[in-house]
Amino acid sequence: METENKEEKIVLEEESTESMNTDSTPSDSVSDELDGNEPSLYENENEDESDHSEDEAPTLDELINQYQLEKEEYQNKYLRTLAEFDNYRKRVLREKSDLILNGGERVITEILPVLDDIERAEETMRSSNNEDSLNEGVLLIFEKLKSTLSRQGLTKIESVGETFNTDYHEAVAMVPGQPDDLRGKVIDCIQDGYKLNDKVIRHCKVAVAE
Repeated sequence: METENKEEKIVLEEESTESMNTDSTPSDSVSDELDGNEPSLYENENEDESDHSEDEAPTLDELINQYQLEKEEYQNKYLRTLAEFDNYRKRVLREKSDLILNGGERVITEILPVLDDIERAEETMRSSNNEDSLNEGVLLIFEKLKSTLSRQGLTKIESVGETFNTDYHEAVAMVPGQPDDLRGKVIDCIQDGYKLNDKVIRHCKVAVAE
């Protein structure tokens, strides 16, 4: 009996071993299949990426054409800018020439009414002996002339009693023997000086104490 039991145990152990071997076989085959498939998937992806990059890369001829188009565009822009600058230069020269030729037009237009008054005063002087009215008329014309020139930016430079300044004064005489408080100052103006819009257009001719 004991011998039969031992034989039965051996048979059962062999059967259980075989069943375990059969159970492990499918998993091994699946892992083998997975291991065999993974490299092929990566290879396909790499091939797709390489094909895609090859399609996007421009050829040498395409690059040359592109650079040629850009060159022509920049050249056209340069030529247009050059033409615009040349037109601007010509316009500035023309305006400058017109300003030189006709720059005094506004001043002359403003002075014309004063000239009309002077002509009427001259006629009155010939036909009238009333000196008082003539003097009054001359003074009115003189004030009108000064007002007209003042509107154009002309101002008279004050000189007598001022310290001598080469920016405004031109010394034509030096007067010795003056008091100490007058030394270096203008004591007489021989010819008035004027400024036009803060620019000296004529210096005062003055006598200076020393």
